[in-house]
Amino acid sequence: MQLKKLPIGIQTFSEIIENGYIYIDKTDIAYNLIDNYKYAFLSRPRRFGKSLFLDTLKNIFEAKKEYFKGLAIEAKWDWDISYPVIHINFANGKIESRTELNEAIIRTLEENQKRLEINCKHSDNVAGCFRELIIKAYEKYNQKVVILVDEYDKPILDNIDNPEIAKEVRDGLVNLYSVIKGSDEFLKFAFLTGVSKFTKTSLFSGLNNIVDISLHENYGDICGYTQNDVETTFKPYLKGVDMSELKSWYNGYNFLGSSMCNPFDILLFISNNHKYQNYWFETGTPTFLIELIKRNKYFLPSLTNLKVDEKLLSSFDIDNIDFEIVLYQTGYLTIDKVETSIFGSPEYLLKIPNKEVKRSLSDIIIVDLYKDKNVIPNKTAIYKSLLENDMDKFKGSLHSMFSSIPYNNYTKNDLAIFEGFYASIIYVYLQSLGFHIIGEDVTNKGRIDLTIVMDNAIYIIEFKLDGKEYALEQIKKKKYYEKYLNQNKDIYLVGINFDTNDKNINSFEWEKYQL
Repeated sequence: MQLKKLPIGIQTFSEIIENGYIYIDKTDIAYNLIDNYKYAFLSRPRRFGKSLFLDTLKNIFEAKKEYFKGLAIEAKWDWDISYPVIHINFANGKIESRTELNEAIIRTLEENQKRLEINCKHSDNVAGCFRELIIKAYEKYNQKVVILVDEYDKPILDNIDNPEIAKEVRDGLVNLYSVIKGSDEFLKFAFLTGVSKFTKTSLFSGLNNIVDISLHENYGDICGYTQNDVETTFKPYLKGVDMSELKSWYNGYNFLGSSMCNPFDILLFISNNHKYQNYWFETGTPTFLIELIKRNKYFLPSLTNLKVDEKLLSSFDIDNIDFEIVLYQTGYLTIDKVETSIFGSPEYLLKIPNKEVKRSLSDIIIVDLYKDKNVIPNKTAIYKSLLENDMDKFKGSLHSMFSSIPYNNYTKNDLAIFEGFYASIIYVYLQSLGFHIIGEDVTNKGRIDLTIVMDNAIYIIEFKLDGKEYALEQIKKKKYYEKYLNQNKDIYLVGINFDTNDKNINSFEWEKYQL
């Protein structure tokens, strides 16, 4: 039996069905969404299938019954009614000014006019043309209008490192989206997708009746592949593949439904003869994340032990960017589990989803730090020293690593004057090697700066700056090792002191814990 083709990069529902590509049926979720909401918003990371889901909705509303044979929605939907659909897509191209945004919107509205066979008089006015298009479509087709907006926030994210331009673009989008709210009587359904959720006081100020389904349990599986999808639908394509290893590389995303894989990863893994690579990560370098790390002097080890409150459900604004929330919404962090606070509200423990993101995020930070890929120290020495419990080699490898950092990277900013800079460098190196690392590891006596948990040993590491305190003494005084005594593993206590003048380690003390 010939296997179906893989829909790599294909976001057009009709093309997938007509040409016999694999399609994971999301139409039951689509029906549930349409049946329960008039205005909805979905946030998901890039390359997660938002555009395909949006196009599926478009075909449902246009009553293209021939494409839904055998799918969950076929017997539920009234295919005798076709609704006019206005489709706005910001996924293509980069917009760098309010003028460019208005031009892009006008082009999109013109495309919709042509498809719907409607002419607007206010063709050079964004809000006027959009409003006119909605009303004329309603009148011509004698049915309420459907509005689908893909990547609604991309024009802002393209300029997130330039707040003034980002605000101009945001205001331009508010001008567009506020038309939706004012056209309620003519609308059947409106659905917006994007990566980020901006505050209602900014981008959503003109559309405050929209419901955010991004973390609604019923829609947790709306985009992406579940592990069950991978192990059933894709089973014939994965002969000989260790499913647990595949899961550790590409699964791990949690939107309060099933544990999800990024579709892009799975499809490219199969087409690339089962090679483990950073497929999703390499499609877009998150340079703005690096700038946020520098600007906020972010302590990177804390990425392994993050807890956030309900702000995760809300959003961020251009003037107040919360780094952890940006990492979550863009897919570099995901929900580990949900707990209830003492006040009864949910708290979300976050984690890096999988090996791909863990290694890739670390690698991009390392490359930015060293600027030249050719001078990045070999990771093998650090890796072997920990596997072999050779603390002298570990010390030498770390010293060599810091010696290789270009001097300009210290002098051009003030990152090196705080302890977290050095700890963060060690963290990203160890993270890129795939070790299980806990940053700011909580004990009943305080917080361990860095814990490395291995099969045969546990390393408890404390960092200090310029000899102000003794790192190893702190570990022993606060008995950080007690947390791991029941694991029956060798425990190594490591105190590392950095010298801001030498830009390197000036003291490295260690002991093997003895009962």
